[in-house]
Amino acid sequence: MGEITVQELYQRFKKGKEDFLLLDVREPFEYRLNNINGKLIPLGQLPNRLMEIEEFRDREIITMCRSGARSAEACQYLEQQGFKKTLNLKGGINEWARRIDSSRPVY
Repeated sequence: MGEITVQELYQRFKKGKEDFLLLDVREPFEYRLNNINGKLIPLGQLPNRLMEIEEFRDREIITMCRSGARSAEACQYLEQQGFKKTLNLKGGINEWARRIDSSRPVY
């Protein structure tokens, strides 16, 4: 599992080439509070919903959560299931709010 910073992710968004899956593993209430349009699959549901992301088995998946802990768990789990390219968003959505878009809430 590697990591990606919010600044690196922001630059990738700016380029407009989203050749990766942004996987948000937070809970639905957290996603409603603040999100950057990732695919929402809460960490606890991930084992039962792998088919939804099967097409990314050999492509890049960037996982994110509030601070980076749950998304690190998601990366480890995905790698155990044979997903090849996982990156954890360092600092999660809170780091995004602090460094990229201060209009978003930190919680």
